[in-house]
Amino acid sequence: MPIVVVSASEQLVYANQAAEQFFDMGVGLLLKQKLADLLPFGSPLLQLVQQARDRGASVAERNVDLSTPRLGERLADVTLTPGSDEGAVILLLQERSLAQRIDRQLLYRGAARSMSGMAAVLAHEIKNPLAGIRGAAQLLEDAVTGSDRSLAQLICNETDRIRALIDRMESFGDPMALSRTPVNIHEVLDRVRRVAETSFGRRLRIVEVFDPSLPPVWGDHDNLIQAFMNIVRNAADAAPAENGEIVLTTAYRPGVRIAVSGSGQKQRLSLPLEVTVRDNGPGISPDLLPYIFDPFITTKSHGAGLGLALVAKIIADHGGVIECESQPRRTMFRVLLPVASAETKQNKNEIAHA
Repeated sequence: MPIVVVSASEQLVYANQAAEQFFDMGVGLLLKQKLADLLPFGSPLLQLVQQARDRGASVAERNVDLSTPRLGERLADVTLTPGSDEGAVILLLQERSLAQRIDRQLLYRGAARSMSGMAAVLAHEIKNPLAGIRGAAQLLEDAVTGSDRSLAQLICNETDRIRALIDRMESFGDPMALSRTPVNIHEVLDRVRRVAETSFGRRLRIVEVFDPSLPPVWGDHDNLIQAFMNIVRNAADAAPAENGEIVLTTAYRPGVRIAVSGSGQKQRLSLPLEVTVRDNGPGISPDLLPYIFDPFITTKSHGAGLGLALVAKIIADHGGVIECESQPRRTMFRVLLPVASAETKQNKNEIAHA
């Protein structure tokens, strides 16, 4: 995160690399600036700096507007701590858009974990009684006639439907041991597009806007197909019957890095590969939007609400991030994924030749 140190005279005396990116200015030029030169006129951040000096203790504030004509819109959480030099203040910034992504992703992972436990219980406690109910209904169907037979058939059909739902939920209980290899994300998306054009998306126009220079994703080929198939299917269901359109895009977005735990130590995972799926449907209700990756949340009359929850789990298992933005005629799912670095490829080759 961006960190700068401000002296008693409001001069910048230190800036890290993230601060260079945040202010779009090299460190040499940054250290020639006063804090007020980097902020909008009358910014409350100047008062917060003085407050930290006066109190001799840390001060924090959320959603501070740091927008300027040069930087554009910027909203950040700020933490200010008195430094070791007299009057110096250490300023840490957490850009709000990235913070919200991480917060949402943690919520999606929590929902997936909850589903894992629920699926295990339901599979064990419900499937066995269901089998007994269905067996009894089949025996009744052979022994009765007329309207009673149709009722017995209804019991069989409904138990089959419940069992199918439990089967889908069991996928959340599966730890999904990913078979990771370098995957060309364009091959995954082409496969999804071909399936869509021959089945659920026949009436739609599907557009691909790809960056051909993208490096491969470090992921599981089949699981990625399943995730993007669910996203595209949702987009197809939402797109209008006339002039319906889905746009698939890929791009390289450097700079997004998230700290994750792995192998007993903290690692900083880079997620520069961006894949978006956009449709021109009516959009998602603002009240529903924060919960669309939760299990059993759906806008479809016959939907189970598990498709996007499963997508969130697959992306989380890959160490990625998924988010959604929606307004009328423009709903976009954005997925950020890690690349297959030279180190991961080398490790894979060493394992293969061991």
